[in-house]
Amino acid sequence: MAYFFTAEEIRFQDHPKFAGVKLALLIDAQKSPAMSVSILDISPEVEIPIHTHETQADSIYVLEGEGVAYVNGTWQSIGPGDYILVPPGEEHAVKNTGAGSLRLFIVHSPPLY
Repeated sequence: MAYFFTAEEIRFQDHPKFAGVKLALLIDAQKSPAMSVSILDISPEVEIPIHTHETQADSIYVLEGEGVAYVNGTWQSIGPGDYILVPPGEEHAVKNTGAGSLRLFIVHSPPLY
């Protein structure tokens, strides 16, 4: 089954783990056994700390805002149009360093949610 969401249908909720982060879950494990798809909206100065996913690859595309991402053992600046692929078991993190929201389009495979 194909899924289509208009911008008006995309709803953000508080992230279940991280204060200052909103989550719009578009595709979850019930809709696809192959992946979960979400948009994160991270408030200024908020950090998602260094972590790993045991089985999920983390595909991250920066939609808007400014920040830094921890990949390959270092913090690197990120902005709109940047892309990060994190294999399972690799450490990664993201922090909003800008004045506005840092918005990320994220695909986890297999599904995280």
